[in-house]
Amino acid sequence: MPGMKRLATLLAFLCLVALTARPATAQVMLRDAETETLLNEASRGLISAAGLSPNNVRIVLIQDPSINAFVAGGQVVYLHTGLIDKAGNLNEVQGVIAHELGHIVGGHAVFQRDGGYGGISLLSLALGLAAAAAGSPDAGMAIMMAGQRAAIGKYLSFSRSQESSADAAGVRFLNTAGISGRGMLEFFKRLQNLQFSYGFYSTNPEVDPFGQTHPMSGERLATLTQDLQKQPSWNTPTDPALEVRFKRVQAKLRGYVNEPEQTLKLYPPSDQSVYAHYARAYAYHRKGFPDQARSETEALVAAHPADPYFLELEGQIMLESGDPRGALVPLRKATESTNFQPLIASTFGHALVATDDPAHLPEAERVLRQAVARDRENPYAWYQLGMVYERKGDEARVALATAERANLIGDVGVALISSRRAMGGLPQGSPDWIRAQDIMMVSQTAVEDQRNNRRNRMSLTPR
Repeated sequence: MPGMKRLATLLAFLCLVALTARPATAQVMLRDAETETLLNEASRGLISAAGLSPNNVRIVLIQDPSINAFVAGGQVVYLHTGLIDKAGNLNEVQGVIAHELGHIVGGHAVFQRDGGYGGISLLSLALGLAAAAAGSPDAGMAIMMAGQRAAIGKYLSFSRSQESSADAAGVRFLNTAGISGRGMLEFFKRLQNLQFSYGFYSTNPEVDPFGQTHPMSGERLATLTQDLQKQPSWNTPTDPALEVRFKRVQAKLRGYVNEPEQTLKLYPPSDQSVYAHYARAYAYHRKGFPDQARSETEALVAAHPADPYFLELEGQIMLESGDPRGALVPLRKATESTNFQPLIASTFGHALVATDDPAHLPEAERVLRQAVARDRENPYAWYQLGMVYERKGDEARVALATAERANLIGDVGVALISSRRAMGGLPQGSPDWIRAQDIMMVSQTAVEDQRNNRRNRMSLTPR
């Protein structure tokens, strides 16, 4: 019994590892028009230098306080909000993006092409279960522990090679794009200091350097310093306008993500800068003080009446404070001045729907259809568009909008049912009918995969 209990504990741990091997889906993705626009502009040259298309690469923000960035397959770079918070300037973020693009170009898909880690882990798990089923739970646990040790050793060696390759590629991309590598170097120095602070780094010769997922920080910094300082772009300054925009984004993210008390300490009322007003507006809004939030936003709009992102915030606060009609003017201005930026247009569409005025439904439909045409991966916009169709009595398109949203958030059951319902009410062969059919086919496959996975898990369960 004690051996079986330990085996069960290990199995639970392995299951937890398997579940946490999907970092992008396990965390909250943040969408913000201003932030995405800035990151896309700041990375466009790097993406082109990497031989990729800026239209195909996405920079995605994950709400997580840790200083981290990663790739997980495909042409997507994930940045944690903690990295934006702690970055000293935009150039540091560009250095991180250049490094992560090196992973993409090198095919270093985390948790997929892992140097054999997954294969060894699954093999050791299967052998361990077989030993346990044969009446030797302690032997089973030993097999799995040995397998995991071998797998981790191979994975760490593979990871070190990936990181070095990504560093070298990042240096090339920065230089080709004419962007200074100072930020990349400063960021890695920042990481080194954190390693010392938290005890993750040791100069003790008895500590095995191969037990670290990255090359030794001292060696890594020495190599990067040599490679970066000799590049012609080393002394190229960052565009001052981009740097101002970064500080704005940094302030608004701090106000939105951090605890309000922390934000107000960093940006006290005595600070009357644009960044401070921006951060406090989000902090007050999050804390549930609409009057204070509105006051901070009014200061921003008074100083910059045509700024679409300040107008967006003004309208958002009005909308979420129960004044959708008042929100229409600033949100309409913000939408039109950004040429119908999808995220801003989605909020405008929401305000139009929230007025409960049938006269606003045609404009809401037009705005939201443009939003999803430019950004189909926007569950919020699909939900609002479904509300428009519901009020118009168009049940087939309500079902299609519901299927689109469910497909995006991974609710394959609802996506399957709703897409079938949409196909039943739409003209066969029409673009909407074909789209519903696509979602139905994808969802049907996903449902069948889930059933097969459940059967496989049941067959592996020890009796």
